[in-house]
Amino acid sequence: MKVHIKYFASIRETIGLSAEALETEAPTLAALREDLIARGGAYAASLAHGRALRMALNQVMSLESASLSEGAEVAFFPPVTGG
Repeated sequence: MKVHIKYFASIRETIGLSAEALETEAPTLAALREDLIARGGAYAASLAHGRALRMALNQVMSLESASLSEGAEVAFFPPVTGG
């Protein structure tokens, strides 16, 4: 299936892309993250486990267990703080 991925803030800067379309067989956000980490390099560095990271699926904050579907929009971004 094809999904549309958006990267924000420091993740975007590290990867060097703000968005990309990707063909994937990943059934969940967790599996998609694993696929991206497996690319190595900047993907592995910015999406690695243990790093503070938030995910949204179709513009709704989601857990890694959320299921992907054709045409889904996935966003990865670091947590935001404010004051």
